[in-house]
Amino acid sequence: MTYSSSLAVGRSRAMGRNKNVTPYRSETKRIGPISNTILLVVLACLLGLLYLSQVTKTNAYGFEINDLQSRQTSLEAEYTELELNAARLQSVDRIKDSGVAQGLVPAEPEGVID
Repeated sequence: MTYSSSLAVGRSRAMGRNKNVTPYRSETKRIGPISNTILLVVLACLLGLLYLSQVTKTNAYGFEINDLQSRQTSLEAEYTELELNAARLQSVDRIKDSGVAQGLVPAEPEGVID
């Protein structure tokens, strides 16, 4: 007798005739109303926490954006001021080097008004 046939013989003795191999249960397991309520409350709390975490992330990004926009505005104002100063300083040098300015004679006061 081989190993597989000896297992088959052992099974036939244990089962018997007209008996199911797998047990069958006609009743289904369900959770009760209290467990159901507790489960719904826990899920609602988890959804609330998820919502609050998303809102706080959005607010944090909003603060960063406002800080960056104010920094951009101040840098643009500083850039405009530096451009004006550069133009002012270059204009003085241009006037000194121009031919018209070199042909001018310094004026001396003729008298003092009392």
